[in-house]
Amino acid sequence: MLEVQSLEVRYGAVRVLRGVSFAVEAGQVVALLGANGAGKTTTFRMLCGLLPASGGSVSVAGYDLRHSAASARARIGYMSQKFSLYDNLTVRQNLRFFASAYGLSGRRRRARIDWAMEELDLRETSEANAMDLSLGFKQRLALACALMHDPDILFLDEPTSGVDPIARREFWFWINTLSERGVTVMVTTHFMEEAEYCDRMLIMSQGDTLAMGTPSEIRALARSEENSRPTIEDAFVALATGGGKQQRAESKE
Repeated sequence: MLEVQSLEVRYGAVRVLRGVSFAVEAGQVVALLGANGAGKTTTFRMLCGLLPASGGSVSVAGYDLRHSAASARARIGYMSQKFSLYDNLTVRQNLRFFASAYGLSGRRRRARIDWAMEELDLRETSEANAMDLSLGFKQRLALACALMHDPDILFLDEPTSGVDPIARREFWFWINTLSERGVTVMVTTHFMEEAEYCDRMLIMSQGDTLAMGTPSEIRALARSEENSRPTIEDAFVALATGGGKQQRAESKE
């Protein structure tokens, strides 16, 4: 579903991404982890076609992002950290706008809006302005807008930042439901425990890949005599500070 080869981004003499490579299969949920400035958001914007690459290649759902950008973007859903909603529009109006922006009309648009209302429990707030919603409901609405065109792959940039634990749990229920239906999901998060919900995780530092693998494979990179049962956070800290096993953990599944 997603194949990245030697991806590079340069701003003048500064290399923001340094030859990042990885692949994601259809239906997988993959977490992208890294400290501030690691290159996570830049990577996401590159994969969504919002930023041009300085080098390397990206293939999304079989389309080369450089040569078939429009076809690739049509299969991508993107939910930004700041929730790109129109505050002065109602929930229903936001859904209509995003559906139209994705080229939906008529019966198809109505069907997707009805699906979003039902699937994400938005019907009771359908006539409320987005600005008046709680953060949890804004999160639901932003996810619904990103799913209007039924994408094959969904990019979520810090989707649970600032929401309460109950809303976070509900959000991960929806992510897992989408995965079970074959949607590929890539998510950035600073909550280490959320990475445990993912099939695989990619850890980045200063624009480079430190490790990629299943949660158990990543934890194994920090295992030592002093810590025989490391957590994801232990592994993240060890890799990011150079104290872990500096190798690429590739899932065999």
